[in-house]
Amino acid sequence: MLSETTRQRIDRELAKYPADQKQSAVIAALSIVQAERGWISPESEVEVAEYIGMPPIAVHEVVTFYNMFNTRPVGRFKLNVCTNLPCQLGGGAQAAQYLSEKLGVGLGETTADGLFTLQESECLGACGDAPVALVNDRRMCSFLDRERIDALIESLRSQARSEGQTGGQAS
Repeated sequence: MLSETTRQRIDRELAKYPADQKQSAVIAALSIVQAERGWISPESEVEVAEYIGMPPIAVHEVVTFYNMFNTRPVGRFKLNVCTNLPCQLGGGAQAAQYLSEKLGVGLGETTADGLFTLQESECLGACGDAPVALVNDRRMCSFLDRERIDALIESLRSQARSEGQTGGQAS
């Protein structure tokens, strides 16, 4: 069930649109739910659909169209590595492979400690900065050579330690 805080946040988004166009707030509503829960479960899709007056299948279509929505639990830090052609030419495959080896997981997997989920991503729109990755759908990391990847992973581990967290994605 949607928490009262989540309902209030969704209501603020709904207020931005005419009453007959509430579905325009679906991406914002899903983002709010994901920020609270870490992922969008099938039950969450139905809850959002009912709350904003959309057919559940329409909400499901949005969730599965955008790769920013997690359709299963992910680690505290979701790393989306671009593997589209420009990033491939700039070392994207090598960056993904190095991350996979460093974290001990394959693409689409989460580390045993729940800290990292490694995912392949389509174009992130920073082709000139290849290879690139997006952390938790918010922070772009560019020119990912081994040194920068090592620094990124250590920085994220340090952040998790200082926050006393090991699993469950935060925004």
